[in-house]
Amino acid sequence: MSLDSPLAWVTSIKAKLGAVVLGSVVAGLAGGAFLLLQGFRMRYSLVIAVVVSVVVIQLLARGVTAPLREMAAAAGRMARGEHGVRVSPAGRDEVGQLAAAFNSMAAELERTDAQRRRLVADASHELRTPLTALQAQLENLADGVTEPDPAALEVALAQTQRLSRLVAQLLDLSRLEAGEVPLHRRPVVVRDLLEAAAAEARAQCAALGRDVAVVVGVEERDDDGGGLVLDADPERLAQVLANLLDNATRHSPAGSAVRVTGRAAPPGERPGVVLEVRDAGPGVDPADRERVFDRFARTDTSRARSAGQTGGSGLGLAIVRWVVDLHGGSVRIADPDDGPAGLQPSGGCRVVVTLPA
Repeated sequence: MSLDSPLAWVTSIKAKLGAVVLGSVVAGLAGGAFLLLQGFRMRYSLVIAVVVSVVVIQLLARGVTAPLREMAAAAGRMARGEHGVRVSPAGRDEVGQLAAAFNSMAAELERTDAQRRRLVADASHELRTPLTALQAQLENLADGVTEPDPAALEVALAQTQRLSRLVAQLLDLSRLEAGEVPLHRRPVVVRDLLEAAAAEARAQCAALGRDVAVVVGVEERDDDGGGLVLDADPERLAQVLANLLDNATRHSPAGSAVRVTGRAAPPGERPGVVLEVRDAGPGVDPADRERVFDRFARTDTSRARSAGQTGGSGLGLAIVRWVVDLHGGSVRIADPDDGPAGLQPSGGCRVVVTLPA
């Protein structure tokens, strides 16, 4: 117990207030009685007793109100943008719990503000890259340095499409985070979903000149009836598969295959469907497997840079996680060698999406 906070050991704010009142009353009565016994007049004794009570109240209440004043000052600093401010622990009572909650809120605000700043910086960088290339190409065309032939126009079109995809991904991610994207659930046949996603990925590979095959495999049990079926939003799941397949084909070596598979969850686990996308690329380092789902995350050492690629926008996997979370599922990057035998090539990346049935 310190003089600055003499009631810090009390675990209840009600008990502290009661102790303040009781202490002031006892101190006043004791002081007044002592003065009367010493021969002081009644009126002087009462005045001195009141003064003693006020002094005791100030001493005892200082430890109760000091944390509140500190939090008020800290809140004012936070309102001015100082999100790194914290308050000192204030005991074990309700005020102490409030101080702990205040520090937790301040830490979350600091983290959110850092994410916002990083998002603005990353988005500005990602948007500037295609804009700079597009501006340079258009300037060359306008100055006559480059002839307006189909090849030059295709370069400008590719940068415009890249910019459009990035803006669309940013809008999708902002809507998902704000909860403005409702799910339109209906029964979805897993095989049809995978076949459609694979066909779209093959067409994209052909358009971009990627020599990568996309193979579909669905493991169905005898008790599946008409096949694996999900109660989900087919458009959002198609977006998940499109992002995963684009990521896989982009990092796969020429002549390899990307495998997208579906199967029922193993017995004993929560009923659902497991979707997997596997490639034969350089894989993802275990230390980066959680970080790759963050916005604008890059795995330069193990994926894009080692494969000689420029990488994507860093938003595709973030959108995948948000959509899967909206469906009540989970997504992770698993070890490439712990899946069903015979389906996984040597090395590579294996993304596992688990969705409730």
